[in-house]
Amino acid sequence: MSPPGEKKRPLDRSRVWRESRALIWTHRRSLALGLGLMVVNRLAGLVLPASSGYLVDEVVTPGRPDLLLPLALAVGAATLVQALTSFGISRVVSVAAQRAIAEMRRRVQAHVLSLPVSYFDRTKSGILISRIMTDAEGIRNLVGTGLVHLTGGLFTAVIAVGVLFYLNARLTLAAILILGAFGGTMAFAFTRLRPIFRARGEIRAEVTGRLGEGLGGIRVVKTYVSERREERIFTRGVYRLFRNIATTITGTSAVTAFSTLCIGGVGVAIILVGGGAILEGSMTLGNLVVYIFFVGLLGAPLVQMANIGTQITEAFAGLDRIREIMDLAGEDQGEGGREPVHAVRGEVVFEDVTFAYEEGVPVLREVDLAAAAGTTTALVGPSGAGKSSLIGLVMAFHHPQEGRVLVDGRDLRALRLPEYRRHLGVVLQENFLFDGTIRENIGYGMPGASDAEIVAAARTANCHEFIDRFDAGYETIVGERGVRLSGGQRQRVAIARAILADPRILILDEATSSLDSESEALIQEGLRRLRRGRTTFVIAHRLSTIRSADQILVLDEGQIVERGSHADLMAVRGVYRRLYERQHGIASDTYVNPGEELTPVSDVA
Repeated sequence: MSPPGEKKRPLDRSRVWRESRALIWTHRRSLALGLGLMVVNRLAGLVLPASSGYLVDEVVTPGRPDLLLPLALAVGAATLVQALTSFGISRVVSVAAQRAIAEMRRRVQAHVLSLPVSYFDRTKSGILISRIMTDAEGIRNLVGTGLVHLTGGLFTAVIAVGVLFYLNARLTLAAILILGAFGGTMAFAFTRLRPIFRARGEIRAEVTGRLGEGLGGIRVVKTYVSERREERIFTRGVYRLFRNIATTITGTSAVTAFSTLCIGGVGVAIILVGGGAILEGSMTLGNLVVYIFFVGLLGAPLVQMANIGTQITEAFAGLDRIREIMDLAGEDQGEGGREPVHAVRGEVVFEDVTFAYEEGVPVLREVDLAAAAGTTTALVGPSGAGKSSLIGLVMAFHHPQEGRVLVDGRDLRALRLPEYRRHLGVVLQENFLFDGTIRENIGYGMPGASDAEIVAAARTANCHEFIDRFDAGYETIVGERGVRLSGGQRQRVAIARAILADPRILILDEATSSLDSESEALIQEGLRRLRRGRTTFVIAHRLSTIRSADQILVLDEGQIVERGSHADLMAVRGVYRRLYERQHGIASDTYVNPGEELTPVSDVA
């Protein structure tokens, strides 16, 4: 599904076919072995119907009991071969299909992770999960038993048609006309069913995404007594999915019913034409028995092909949806032509930067700033002033529409982003912890870190003490999103993670907002030690925590309206001083605009 507001591009059906062929070619060895086993399997399956005519005309009618045992042994041996090859087909081809599914999921997940942050901002995670896990599942019908059985069905059908023409050409022509009508109906049905299968994947992704949001935000749901609302939203989604599935069931059931009708029509023709041929003496009873068996061999694959064709149609729909994701340009596209980043001093410069998420609605306008390497820059201002957007540009999550963001004199657009981001450390207002141990979460930014390094980082962040009180210590499981830790504990673990990463550019976005006064006092010294020698950008709610910053930038409506040190800005008696005194309960009426209403504390970020 395309994100809201994004125009859906027409799908290139020929491209899906090309990708399907490429997928089949990649797994050609397993498929070739499976097809070889299928040929043996189907040939062995012909022994029983072929021997039935011999049994009637050459054994039973002339009274030859001596031929019963050899005939039975031949049929038994053919049945054994059929059983063994069936096992081989399932084992070889199914394993190949699961390997293809795993590889497809790996490729899609890797590409999704390479997409820019802006894509994730407008796309539900449930949709992406469905692309990676559910849509990839359908390709088992292309490189698995589905395609092999479809080919085997065609092989059997061709042989059966040849035998039927040999036995009675006039009867076979009538049967082919009936079955041809069936084939045309199937082709028409699959053309109509394919978009319905495609819509099913999109609906399932939407429902899964909303379900994940509801479960992930269960505390909010319960706090606002919204269980019934979530139930209604989910119910609407599952019933949309139900109606889609019911439509496809109706279509596939109609195809199956029509196939049964066609086979019945062939049976009527056999009775009329075949029975007449026996009465005329132009066909033996044994030949009629063989003919009936081979009609069954022709009809069964056709029904099977109808079912498999539906599955392959669903696989193509899944490939359509996967292709939509894979066609999106990743952040690392053209990475080879960008400059490598071996080291970063940390000098950050904005040159006349204008940035907008939506065209014509800028959130930053003509911003100029210079943060020397190793200095601390604090950002303050009301909500929506552009502070987080400015930080997003520093982290290269976005790029400006006008102007440049330079790091050590080099435009961020020209740098290899993964190499640049290895020099970044981030502590956000709402930090994300993975469902693993405390040790794993602290060491996330530096895989392979030693226990001593992890403990040292935890001590600097003042979280070693509370970790040590847990029975499992650093092996304590934090739960999904760190739910088993308090807000302050989660924040300190995140700070320890940033400390361990040893970044050259440090981002502190409301880093102490989740801490009480005691916890904040514990962490401030650790943050001061962490900031030394690093270029630091701080978004602070409590202005008292940024008094030591080298420069403070006051943003309002996307522009820097004041800049300087704490002392400089207090002397100016402008916006910053007004915010500072408001927070500290200092009464003053000597502002730049004396009559202007004070900004509420809740609006200060």
